[in-house]
Amino acid sequence: MAPESTGWKQAGRFRPGQSGNLAGRPRGARNATTLACEALLDGEAQRLTAKCIQMALEGDPVALKLCFDRIYPPRKGRTVTFPLRAIDCAQDTADALSDIAAAVASGQISPEEGSAISAVLGHAARAYEVSRATPGHEIRQYTDAELHGIIEREEQRRAREETRLLTDGR
Repeated sequence: MAPESTGWKQAGRFRPGQSGNLAGRPRGARNATTLACEALLDGEAQRLTAKCIQMALEGDPVALKLCFDRIYPPRKGRTVTFPLRAIDCAQDTADALSDIAAAVASGQISPEEGSAISAVLGHAARAYEVSRATPGHEIRQYTDAELHGIIEREEQRRAREETRLLTDGR
């Protein structure tokens, strides 16, 4: 049987859009090893974590490294405490962007934090414009805590994307 008739190219690769396992791995399917480990550690995680911390405090370098690497990993971004005016219209968004630029210029927040906050405000401005064009829809006003959560999720998404781009480039 010729490679073209079996779904394979001469080089041994599949044709674009055609894989060897059309059904693929089901969503939510979990690795058997992961399931076995979870079953073994069920209910013991808190005690094991406490023991690891105790060993680190007693000077065990491996436990100390484990604590810093896994129990308390470095944060990718920090929570920004920044007074933000209420956003009720597109002009409020422009005024808030001016406040952000001033905060970056004064060093109150970093340029990266200002960029993340600005991106959220840009989404809010677009949502406001869409809501004006769509009768019966209004823009949702976010609290500072909600905005901080949105910013943190956006920073995490960007970090994951950067990691993906770095690992795909190998």
